[in-house]
This record gives sequence, structure tokens and C-alpha cells, in this order.
Amino acid sequence: MRATLILSILLLSLSDHAQVISGKVIDDNQNPVAYINVILSDQEKPVDADITKANGRFEINHPYQSNYQIEIKGLGFETLVINLDGYTGNVDLGTLILKTSTETLEAVTVTAQKPVVDVQPDKTVLNIDQMATVAGDNTLELLRRAPGVRLDNNDNVIVEGKSGITYYINGRQTYLTGNDLQNYLRSLTSDDIESIELITQPSSKYDAAGSGGVINIVLKRVKGQGVKGNIATNLSLGNVPKADVPTPDGSQNQGQEPFDMGTNPRANTSVNLTYRSEKWDLAGNLSNFVGQSRGFLYLYRLQGNKIYDDRTQRLSERLSQNINLRADYKIDKQHTLGASVNTNFSKNDNEGNNRTPIIDQNTNTIDSILIAPNTSKLNSTNLSTNLNYRYKDTLGHMFTADLDYGKFLRDTDNRQPNFYINPEGESLNERINAQKTEIDIDIYALKADYEAPLWKGKFSTGVKFSLVVTDNDFDFFNVIMNEPVLNNQRSNRFLYDEQIRAGYVNYRYELISKKDGKGPELKSQVGLRAEQTVSKGELQTNGTNQDEIVERDYLNWFPSGGLTYKPNRQNSLSMTYSRRIERPNYNNLNPFEFQLNELSSSRGNPFLQPQYIDNLKLSHTYKYKLTTSLSYSYISDFFARITQPTANGGNFLITENVADQEIWNLSISRPFKINDKLSGYASAYLTRNDFKATDPSFISIDQNTYGGYAQLSYNFAENWTAEVSGWYSGPTVWGGTYQTDPLGSLNLGLEKTWKKWTGKVNFSDILYTSPWNATTVFPELRINAIGGGDSRSVRFYLSYSFGQDDVKSVREREGGSKDEQKRIE
Repeated sequence: MRATLILSILLLSLSDHAQVISGKVIDDNQNPVAYINVILSDQEKPVDADITKANGRFEINHPYQSNYQIEIKGLGFETLVINLDGYTGNVDLGTLILKTSTETLEAVTVTAQKPVVDVQPDKTVLNIDQMATVAGDNTLELLRRAPGVRLDNNDNVIVEGKSGITYYINGRQTYLTGNDLQNYLRSLTSDDIESIELITQPSSKYDAAGSGGVINIVLKRVKGQGVKGNIATNLSLGNVPKADVPTPDGSQNQGQEPFDMGTNPRANTSVNLTYRSEKWDLAGNLSNFVGQSRGFLYLYRLQGNKIYDDRTQRLSERLSQNINLRADYKIDKQHTLGASVNTNFSKNDNEGNNRTPIIDQNTNTIDSILIAPNTSKLNSTNLSTNLNYRYKDTLGHMFTADLDYGKFLRDTDNRQPNFYINPEGESLNERINAQKTEIDIDIYALKADYEAPLWKGKFSTGVKFSLVVTDNDFDFFNVIMNEPVLNNQRSNRFLYDEQIRAGYVNYRYELISKKDGKGPELKSQVGLRAEQTVSKGELQTNGTNQDEIVERDYLNWFPSGGLTYKPNRQNSLSMTYSRRIERPNYNNLNPFEFQLNELSSSRGNPFLQPQYIDNLKLSHTYKYKLTTSLSYSYISDFFARITQPTANGGNFLITENVADQEIWNLSISRPFKINDKLSGYASAYLTRNDFKATDPSFISIDQNTYGGYAQLSYNFAENWTAEVSGWYSGPTVWGGTYQTDPLGSLNLGLEKTWKKWTGKVNFSDILYTSPWNATTVFPELRINAIGGGDSRSVRFYLSYSFGQDDVKSVREREGGSKDEQKRIE
């Protein structure tokens, strides 16, 4: 039912709702008047526009209203205004005569409006400041509107069917990961963002890492000097409704009780301050998060002749603080020095309640029940620093250099009791263990880039060197008589060093350029990047197991290119290609073990190889609104999340290279306006995933995935806006092995703006339809899984802006350690 509802909204949203208003403009001498403005307005403000063609014709597609008027004006002519009262259906205004102006013009200012979607040779730009009904939306909500982008139920971003996204803010990679990154993206709103750049096939200038490409969030930059600031706060309550959740196969619960996870409060506050003078640009941000969240994971596992009805409910309490300081000093018009310091301190305490009845498949009776009330305490400290120099002259020459250093410290203590009881509650046996994990990562990076005009185009080149040094200790303890005893056989130390040396060349050229705004455009870019990776992983064990050393030294070439053709003002065509690499996260290489209980765990794989991706994309944009794209990706050495059984009836999750993957993705998106009060946005996608196994233990999966997002906004009073939105995702594949059922979400919001204040209340996942249900099958193992969290929530948002409105933001820099830092989890 929810699928039908949301798809109906999508179909309604994608329909045009428009009528055609057309005509021809001539001058006093009966000659066509070309390339002047034709503006459709509601007598208060412009709502749409066109420019006359060479023959003087114009055409505007827009929902009709009786109070509309057409205004035709151009340099050297008197303005012609035509009221549209009394017209019905499609409107043909016929031939219109513009009279030559007798006034003397002292100065003329021409302002061009940016399109909502701008397709360029190497990226697609979503201009947020040109979109309606986005006030107060955070970055993740805005990304749902982007062509080819979707979010899963955990707010992980998937672009054209691929994950593995590198995030940038004003051209520089962010330093936060995981939940910290998501909270930061939620703290940025449309008031802060000018545009979002989707670089699905990044040019050779970018690091080759990341199968899904790059998302660059460009913050607003306005002119002026002085001080500007903003204070914002988010208060939310998340809820998991009380329910007697059935086992994933629909059978009756055995040994399980209904759960009630309650309501969980969260608060996020931030303070932003910017100062700009003739020589200095200074900016600072302080933000913090405190609150609770809850989640659940049910694994109904059939292994051997046993059924393991594994159910975990988890409470997480987190405290996080972020401090970002940035500064630029302008030596003169050509030379600029910059520096930044970013820090993050976080504390995360988790309590898990795990209960696993173990059932005999032959008799359908409970043999025993495993009770595992585990706890985890995580403390992390992250520091990222950057020094930057930039030279830029008036002839188009630019040189930049970045020196980066990052320090990442994590300390985790887990306590894992395992109590076995019989169905009557009598104790059978117990095993209690604990794990202590310490991770220390240092990242050094140096990069330099140069670009200059060449042959009526722009040539750029650059080099980069990065060094990553990781030291990871894992101590496993058997707890005996409440005293921890080190287990040498299960403890180890993992050392990993990695060097990447890279260089690139890139060239942009306009094959066909407009002259005086006339004629088509054909732009191109082509590039080549080389990256040599030298790494060494050393697993040191304290017991009798032999130490293992994994060394790699490989050189890869990454070509990229793109063409953009604009035959006229209404249409834009683009074709792009790039080759990418997805190196394993350092966590995936680390063979440490994380347990839900002693029967279910996950571990890293030091022998994991990188996967390689070839991407090709075709896209079309009509009238800067309707965007359609078709992309194809081939991924070799795809690494999937494999579940493997153990001899004692347990299982563990590990990442392995098991297949090659093909992805076809078709997406379509369009903003629309029904009238002055009702408008919205809709997008839809269709994705085909094909896996070809290269490992006999992997069962190939083919899957069609479809879905979309739609939003309707209604301005029912001055500065008041109500909105309804929803997203839907059909069956898909997670991790290469889990086939998931459809899911979605229905949301409501109400917003009020006044002076420098903005207030908003949001109700998310009202029907609680975002929890997921999935199945995976292996030769000796089958798992049906259900997972979710407190996605049903209410959020209160309030912000206040102060200071001058025209202060320009601090120049952001890309830095040199962006790729290495994104691989830290």
C-alpha cells in the first residue's frame, strides 16, 4: 500500500501541469528581435522566463493563472507588458511589436539566473539557492533531491547504485566519518549551501579512490567585510514503537518477549562565526551533540540441524564535540596563506541485550538459551591540520600547495558475558570474556597543483604523496572469578603502513563556444592519473600462531574524460567516463573481532584486495529542470560481506573479494510548481545489479531495484510552509549477499521564518516503515534478518543569524589527506 501511495505521488509530481505561452517579437521595421528577455510574472514577482530565439519566437511552459502577465524588455526597446486575464488553455500571443526606446541609457547591468541543474563536462551541479521549498532542509534531505542519489534507511548515500562516497565541503574533504559525519551533514541547512556538486566520474585531479565518486557541498559566499554569525539548535525525540516482532520467517516467537525500546532524547547545537577584512578571513565553528539512540538486530539463523533465533537490542549514549578553526591571510592580490585546525572528541557508551534461543530443527524444541548482556565503551580523539599556499594571477595561472597532518586515536573496551540457561531458566554454563582495542593512526600528506591557459583551453597538473601509519592492539581476556586473564591465542597486534605516490594531467577545452550568446556549446575535458601504492601489513600474535606479513606494491592508471553539448538554451547533453579504485578501509584490513555474542561476530581481513570500477554515464537536462541519466559501472574484485559458519555452531562476518559486479542505473528528477502556493520535487530511479562469482563460496545474485523520492510544499500563509515528503526503495542487495525487502518513509514538516529567525518542526517515518528485512543464503547457512532503530522521531529546529548579511565566507581548501581520512571508520 505504501509503495502505491508513494509511486502515485512520484507520477503526479513528474507530470508537467503546464500550458504553453508563446509568441513572436518584432521591431518597428518588422524584423525579428532576438535574444531579449520575456518574463512571466504574477504582478508581484517573476515566476518563469525565456529568451527570444533568432527568429524572435519565445515559448514558456508554466501552470496557468489568470493574474499572470508577460513582460518583454531589452536594451534599446521600450518595455511591453501584456496581461493574461481572459486567456484559457495554451496561449499564443501572436506577433508582438517592440518600439525603439528614445531614452539615453547611462549604464546597463545584465544579471543571469543560474539553472536549478547545471550539467558540466565533469560534474552535475544542483543549485540550491535556485530551488523552491528547501528552507531549513539539511544536507541529507537536500541530497535526496539530487539526480541519481538515494539514501537507505540508515541515511547512507548511494549514487547511481554505488556507495563509497567521498565528501567535500567547498572543495576540501571532511574529517568526520560514520555517525559524526551524518550529524555534521544534518547540521548544514539550505541557508548555508549554495550548491551541491555531484562528481560521479571525477577528473584526474581528484584522488582515484571512491566507487561512488565525490559529493562537494559548496557553502554560500557573499561579498563584504565585517562579522557574521549563526546560532542553531536541534532537539529531537526518537522512538521505536512497542511491538511483538515475529521471527523473520513468520513463525511464532519461542523464548522471546515483546520489546519496548521507549523514547530517546537528542540535542545538537552549533555556533558559527565569520570575520572578513581586507587582509584576513577568519572562521570558527563549535558544535556538540548529546543524546541517546536505540536499535535492534534480529538474525534468524538456520545452521546444521539447529535454529538460532538471535535478537539484539542496543542502547547508545553519545557525547561529541567538534571545533573547527580556519584562517586565510591575503599577502597581496596574487598570494594567499591559509591554515585550519579541526578537532573532534567523542564518547560512546553502548549497552546490548542479546537473547538467542537454540532450537532443534527436528523436534522444534529449545535446547538452551544464550543470554549475552554486552557493554562497550568507546573514546576517540581526532585531529586534522592543514597549511596551504595559493598563487593566482589575472592571466589564469594558479599554483596551490597543501601540507596535511592527521592524528586519530580510538580506545574501545568491550565486556561480553555469555550465560546459557535451559527453558526453565536454570543455569547450564557461562563464559565471560572482554576485549580491549587501541587504534593509533597517523596520516601525512603533501600535494601541489598547477593550472594555466593552453591552446584556448586550460591545462592542469599536480602531484601528491601520502603516508599512513597505523598501530592496532587487540587484547582478548577470559574473565575468571571476575578477574580478566589475557588469552594469548586470541590476542594480536596489527601494524599497517601505506604510501601512495600520485601524479596527474588534465585538460579542459571548448570545442564549440557561443559567440555573443548565439550558437551551440561543446565542452570537453580529458585527464590521466597514475597512483603507485606500497603497503605492508604485519599481524603479530602472542600465542603459538605464526606471524603474518602482507606486502603489496602496485601501479595503476586512471583515465577520465567528459563531453557536454548544449544545442540550445533548453537542452544539455553530457557523457562522462572515469576509472576508479576502492581500497579497503583500515578497519576491514584489521583482523580484530567484534562480538554480538560468542556465536556471532565480525572481523577484518588483512588479505583483502582493492576493487576497481569503470564508470560511464550519459545524461540529459531539459529546461534546467528535468534531468535524466543512464549510467553503467563494472566493478572487478568486488568485496562483499560474507557470513561463514564455525565449528561450534557460531558464525562470523568478514569482507572478501568474491565477484565482479555490473550496475545499470536510470534516474529521472524534476522540480515543479503547480501554483504560487503549491510546489515540490520528485525523483525516481531504476537500478540493475548483476554479480558474477569469482569465489565458489559466493552465490551470485541478480537484482532489480526501483524507488524514488517526492515532496510537496504548501505556503498557506506569509512565512509559513507545510510540507509532506516520502521515499520508497524496492527490493535491493546489501553488501553483495543480503537481499532486502521494500521499505520507505512518510514525513511531515512545518516551517516559520521571521526576521533573522527560522523555526521548524519535523515528523519523520510516521508509519514506521523504514526498518529493513533481508535474507542471505550460503551452502551451509541461511540467515533471515530484521534491523532498524528509532527512525520515528519529532525534531524541533531553531536558528538565529546575526551580524552583517554580506560577509564572504572563508576560502575552503581541498587539503592532501582527503582520501586517506575517509578510509577511517
